[in-house]
Amino acid sequence: MKNFLAISGSLKSTSTNTSILRFMIKLANPSVKIDLYSDLDALPHFSPERDSDKAPEAVEKLRKLVKNADGIIFCTPEYAFNLPGVLKNALDWCVSSGELNEKPVLVLSASPLNTGGEKALASLQMTLTALGTKQVAAYSIANVNSKLNSNKEITDEETISVLKNLLQKLSDHIENYIAEY
Repeated sequence: MKNFLAISGSLKSTSTNTSILRFMIKLANPSVKIDLYSDLDALPHFSPERDSDKAPEAVEKLRKLVKNADGIIFCTPEYAFNLPGVLKNALDWCVSSGELNEKPVLVLSASPLNTGGEKALASLQMTLTALGTKQVAAYSIANVNSKLNSNKEITDEETISVLKNLLQKLSDHIENYIAEY
């Protein structure tokens, strides 16, 4: 059984990015368990002075979840041509502790615009590169509202197919890595 952690870059309760991750949980094959991280808003503002021997409890919880995951799936909206500050804050808390180093990740963005949040995606990829992740794949979902029904479930067959393939790609990457070592 592979364990993935899904992290949305949005705090909005009706976030399309969170809805995409929830939909991916349903798409995953039975050999994959995906847990949705829901405490992004519990993390304090990052401060190197608070990142000592004993980080805040919410930070320790995030670090433990990241460490124990076989892979991470990020899905972020784009705010002012960048990733949301709350997501960057969470990633900043993982810089010194190293849980994301060598961690396989999928990087997604979704936007109601034609660009699909590509600037947020690029920003997230740059930050994840600095953290030493193994970026297995990236995908930008443009015009996302036209691909969801009223229950925030993806109805666009092409998008569903791409997301299934991305989950399989992450799973295969992890299996290949384990087989090598």
